[in-house]
Amino acid sequence: MTSRTPRATNSGLTAAFVSKVKKPGKYHDGKGTGLYLRVDDAGRKQWVQRITFRGKRIELGLGSHPFVSLANAREEAAQNKRFVRSGRDPRLERRKGRFDMTFAVAVDRYLEIKLKEFRNEKHRKQWRSTLDAYAVPKIGNIHVDSLSTQDILGVLEPIWREKTETARRVRGRIEKVLDWAAVAGHRTGENPARYKGNLSELLPRPRKIAQPKHHPALSLKDAPRWWSLLQARDGMSAKALQFLGATLARSGEVRGMTWDEVDLERALWVIPANRMKARREHRVPLPERAVALLRELPRLERSPFVFFAPQGGMLSDMALSAVMRRMQAAEEMAGRRGFLDERSGRPAVPHGLRSTFRDWAAEHGYDHVLAELALAHNVGSEVERAYRRTDMLSRRRTLLEDWLAFLNGTEGPA
Repeated sequence: MTSRTPRATNSGLTAAFVSKVKKPGKYHDGKGTGLYLRVDDAGRKQWVQRITFRGKRIELGLGSHPFVSLANAREEAAQNKRFVRSGRDPRLERRKGRFDMTFAVAVDRYLEIKLKEFRNEKHRKQWRSTLDAYAVPKIGNIHVDSLSTQDILGVLEPIWREKTETARRVRGRIEKVLDWAAVAGHRTGENPARYKGNLSELLPRPRKIAQPKHHPALSLKDAPRWWSLLQARDGMSAKALQFLGATLARSGEVRGMTWDEVDLERALWVIPANRMKARREHRVPLPERAVALLRELPRLERSPFVFFAPQGGMLSDMALSAVMRRMQAAEEMAGRRGFLDERSGRPAVPHGLRSTFRDWAAEHGYDHVLAELALAHNVGSEVERAYRRTDMLSRRRTLLEDWLAFLNGTEGPA
């Protein structure tokens, strides 16, 4: 039987090998630096270097994987060899420089690992941009082991009241970077960015100073007219927005939709778990209008996407919003108020269609659980969800047909 354990090459370890190997043992890099990877019985991976200084063999721990990459471990092992050649004890030299890492460098090192976890490019950019915008300018040049709670407050206080949600995310991201720095051996002591029992005593509670901003939604009285105007628009983004309105899916789910997820004969769209916010597969019953729309769409041989961008890739996250902005601008040019959220007075956005649907379902007496399942929301406790053996597909199909009848100007049954 062939072993599935990856193998190191004769030229040394590879990043793929280091990432996949699980079998306990020692795996030498073979680069002449004495570097090897130690894998213990629990699958934990530690970088170790054996080196001889003044006739005495010493063993140096260089950190754990994945916090320290193969490239970083090789770089440090090579530096230790240079210390030996110049007659310096690498243990003493490492103690001198161990806590010299600045926060800006720590961000770079941490994000080498962290960003690989995100499938969404937007989230990758947000992680980097929020730290670069708010944290790095103020604490980027401070060594991570020297950072204090007051330093973190200096980052957060200017934005805590005015940009509460952004500040909350910045704090959490700083905390994670400093957690990594501690595990990687660059700092000791309590994490100054910790909230509970630390910053929580110095900053006002977020929910007391900032109310969440809901996505502006179409009013029920405006929805049929908006739908009529949308159907008169051409273009792939407008078609995608129509499909979103018909199925109540999220923008990313629609834009990332591929033809192999769709069964037109069964009028069914199955979104895989890795594309869902709740990380579980979701079946979407397709109303007749949605099926007709899909059948009318052109297909691009080189693109798997149902709603593709001009070059064949996925539509951008702004594509559907741009359609709604253009519709609003056309209304205003004609001297009309357009399609504004009744509570905030802001122009409606694609995600707000889900709120419009929820209001419509409540007004017409539809079952709460049924409406929430149509929106792919978690309903009830974990125990309740475990015992719910159906996703009410047939009833949700009827619900969406009634919803489209409302959008087309004909009230669905109550």
